[in-house]
Amino acid sequence: MRLSSYFMPVLKETPAEAQIVSHRLMLRACLVRQQGAGIYAWLPLGLRVLRKIEQIVREEQNRAGAIEVLMPTIQSAELWRESGRYDAYGPEMLRIKDRHDRDMLFGPTNEEMITTIFRDCVKSYRDLPRNLYHIQWKFRDEVRPRFGVMRGREFLMKDAYSFDLNAEGAHASYNAMFVAYLRTFARLGLVAVPVRAPTGPIGGDLSHEFQILAETGESELFYDAALESISREDLLEATTDSPAVTKLLSLYAMESEQHDAATCTVPKDQLRQKRGIEVGHIFYFGTKYTKAMGCTVSGPDGSQVYPEMGSYGIGVSRLVGAIIEASHDDAGIIWPEAVAPFRVGLINLRADDAKCAAAADDLYEKLNNAGIEVLYDDRDERGGAKFATMDLIGLPWQITVGPKGVEKGVVEMKARSDSVKEEMTVAAALNKLMGI
Repeated sequence: MRLSSYFMPVLKETPAEAQIVSHRLMLRACLVRQQGAGIYAWLPLGLRVLRKIEQIVREEQNRAGAIEVLMPTIQSAELWRESGRYDAYGPEMLRIKDRHDRDMLFGPTNEEMITTIFRDCVKSYRDLPRNLYHIQWKFRDEVRPRFGVMRGREFLMKDAYSFDLNAEGAHASYNAMFVAYLRTFARLGLVAVPVRAPTGPIGGDLSHEFQILAETGESELFYDAALESISREDLLEATTDSPAVTKLLSLYAMESEQHDAATCTVPKDQLRQKRGIEVGHIFYFGTKYTKAMGCTVSGPDGSQVYPEMGSYGIGVSRLVGAIIEASHDDAGIIWPEAVAPFRVGLINLRADDAKCAAAADDLYEKLNNAGIEVLYDDRDERGGAKFATMDLIGLPWQITVGPKGVEKGVVEMKARSDSVKEEMTVAAALNKLMGI
């Protein structure tokens, strides 16, 4: 993509309403633009990141055996009255009426809808277990939306729902999702710490949050230092019985309101305290919804059984902000390769120099032919502004073509993660990118 024809109106100044790093950088780098309190339009650069995160989430759900569906954003209030949650959920639910004066709502979650779909379609234990998921926009009418996409009112979420014949099967489904979450976050370039958590309005008695450690996190966490020995590589290969998962299940973190220094069993020299950002939440709540909504299947002996359920959410749009909170510097965003909107930022240092322009155009064509996503800054703009823009938007690699380099037959390649620069031939630069 040539920057001269792309839509990326970056901001030089930080908007006054942006209070945290991710909000500031997402506005300045032109990832989003606010359209209302807690409601954002996703612009081209931000949408590319959002879609890459969404795809990784989808791939790991599919790998874990979950099956994708798509449920509507608008739900009937009658579904929620069946479960007893319509009045209990609170003012965060956006309640509306259609033209026939029927009570409707903009879905904040989908336990009721998926239970009725399952109730209407599945009749026998032979069709269990099943795990159905979708990636869809949600709305929760936060009383004080803030921090950009980190606590907005409209957000993109992956939510999955498992159905099992008994509690043993439900726990197996829960653990499979636990592993899928660890793998998902590791693929995104993150290490997410599981936190035992209250179940809130979802219900049930077993729940884990997944928190990304970041200095700007809104949650204060206490955990055993042994968790720090678990690497991203361990998690990428995680299975339900792998040592990393066993350790995480036994050494989960606690939030500040759950932590009691008087009864804490972690030795003081092993206790660590950091801040975290919640990016995922999983629940096991048994037959809460299947009983309330009359969802049964015939069991092996012919009796009617209420399936055991769990639900599993990942904040897809929230992850964009969370990754930035965990990966940035004073100059801007530092994207992990897996989610970067483009892998390479190509800078033509002198658009008015014929040889320089020809060399940059040729390299741009070679990168595209090699299947490498590249954003080519071909604007007639000073070099300092181009470097600042590339640092701000945080692409993993920058390649600069300048007059002096053209004369020597080299380009300058810079890794955004550590700002290390190296001169090399075009062939060497291509080989390096292809080998990563």
